[in-house]
Amino acid sequence: MENQIEIYQSNNGQSHIEVIVRDETIWLSQKQIASLFGTEVPAINKHVKNILNDGELKSEATISKMEIVQTEGKRQVVRQVDVYNLDMILSVGYRVNSNKATSFRIWATQRLKDYLIQGYAINEKRLAQKQQQVQTLKDGIRILSRAIETKIGDTDVEWLDQFAKGLELLDDYDHENLDQKGRNTHPAKYPKLPDYQNVIEAMRSDSDSSVFGKEKDDSFKGSIAQITKGFDDIDFYPSIEEKAATLLYLIIKNHSFVDGNKRIAAACFLLFLEVNDLLKSKDGNLLISNEALASLTLFAAASKPDEMDTVKKLIISVLNRNQ
Repeated sequence: MENQIEIYQSNNGQSHIEVIVRDETIWLSQKQIASLFGTEVPAINKHVKNILNDGELKSEATISKMEIVQTEGKRQVVRQVDVYNLDMILSVGYRVNSNKATSFRIWATQRLKDYLIQGYAINEKRLAQKQQQVQTLKDGIRILSRAIETKIGDTDVEWLDQFAKGLELLDDYDHENLDQKGRNTHPAKYPKLPDYQNVIEAMRSDSDSSVFGKEKDDSFKGSIAQITKGFDDIDFYPSIEEKAATLLYLIIKNHSFVDGNKRIAAACFLLFLEVNDLLKSKDGNLLISNEALASLTLFAAASKPDEMDTVKKLIISVLNRNQ
């Protein structure tokens, strides 16, 4: 679940707090909890420590880190602070002021219920769409297979040649025979960080989101630096295709941005190919179509960590076979 912001206001109007809803629970900082229950931060810190020491709650399940905008003097700065979920908030609340905790719990429970119902409906819709897509793909393959069988011995099968690469790729995927290495092993050209940032800035101007391209941490810099790595004379990613595939995968999986991770990853992938003269084939056609780019990006995003090699092999295979 993406971060959602709710405004909590107590019945008497004395507490007015922005509440973050994420991962099916509610999160507040110690400063916000102190404001919520009408006490000071040191008191909240003491209660949190006691709760953890008593074994009532576990830190790994109730504490997370999140970027929060804070006012410091006359400036607004973004700081990474510890935030605490609803279980911890209520445990602290029972130790500080049970009446206020009860009031907040009633409000929070209703909000979480609303989000869960909404999220369930959205996920149900996405699941139905995914199932339909899979069924459509299966139907298409079955129909195409039947058409191929009926065309055996027929001289009028020139149309099939147009899909030869795709059919071969499907067959290699089924038999785990995708390309492991790229074809272009000459020294790579690496766009600089500002080059990538210029692409992101250009995309931001077309986005309706105010947080599109906003970096959460330094993982984006780590992603673009990773493909340059090696040991002595050994390049970890010997070919341009392997570097491009790794770049696309890492930017997607590192979730470096508040919004736009997949779009930014795809654009940076294209920039790297363009700089290395691999955006177009020798005959001037795009090496990767719009549809293939979207499909590979979604394929990487939906993959599990142990499927990384398969994802990268598929990307490399698509690039290799369109040159």
